[in-house]
Amino acid sequence: MHITHDIEKPKSIKRAGLVLRPESKHIKPHYLRIKHTLSSHGVEVLVSHESAKFLDIEGIDEQEMFEKSDILIAIGGDGTLISLARKSYQYNKPLLGINAGNLGFLTDISLNEIESCIDKIFRDDYRIDNRMVLEVELLSPMGNKKLSAFNDIVLSRPTIEGMISIDAMASSKKAIMPKHHLNTYYGDGLIISTPTGSTAYNLSAGGPIVFPLTEALILTPICPHSLTERPIVLPADFEVEFSSEDETIVVIDGQDTYNLKFFDAIKINIAKQGIKMIHRTDRNYFEVLKQKLRWGSK
Repeated sequence: MHITHDIEKPKSIKRAGLVLRPESKHIKPHYLRIKHTLSSHGVEVLVSHESAKFLDIEGIDEQEMFEKSDILIAIGGDGTLISLARKSYQYNKPLLGINAGNLGFLTDISLNEIESCIDKIFRDDYRIDNRMVLEVELLSPMGNKKLSAFNDIVLSRPTIEGMISIDAMASSKKAIMPKHHLNTYYGDGLIISTPTGSTAYNLSAGGPIVFPLTEALILTPICPHSLTERPIVLPADFEVEFSSEDETIVVIDGQDTYNLKFFDAIKINIAKQGIKMIHRTDRNYFEVLKQKLRWGSK
């Protein structure tokens, strides 16, 4: 997979699919602004049933919306955009995030920029980034379960009591390395993050910030028993596999939860297809970091 700027843009935008953060009735005025601006460019706005009920309008089946739309828009926080990205992943449509939340690393368009941002899209003054996705496979003799993760996979203990032990194996064709024992993590758990997710739970747990167009796997232990345990960044061609004899909870993008006791192991590598993100051409990631994390402020 090639992670880069300058991904091919839609030849035309005739329909835009829209989802809202759940229970966000106060967003209706902003929805009307988006609809009005898109309509002025001849674009039909499709709204999923779940979001439409908060707007008191008629909605459309979510899968049908994904199929028919040329671009998809999320109004809310990063969680809303991540949910949209995961649900629409197989349709490979460009996503635009409008921030109606707080931090907003992914939804970097503010509410007061709605009209100007949409107008720039129709002047071809925008770019599309291809963000890395993790391919997740829960291994079982009864059949493997395949999933995708945009932000991170968290392996954690089910309760606040005790610690868990997680065995990590790694392999790489490029490094000519067959499956080899990487580490045994003993503590509260482990985060396997994408560069996009590096500013989420990974950052809170002491992991590194990694530029979002980097191709890498980030492994960050959560409150490890040994103070010498440190995060590690692995190249994109690595495949990692984790198992545990302790009861371990698997949380994918903070939205899907599984118990590892029902599986033999969890295997993770980088998916061939990324997620297309629409950004302003003048968006500078380091300016975003300085603003969101208040770097350099007194």
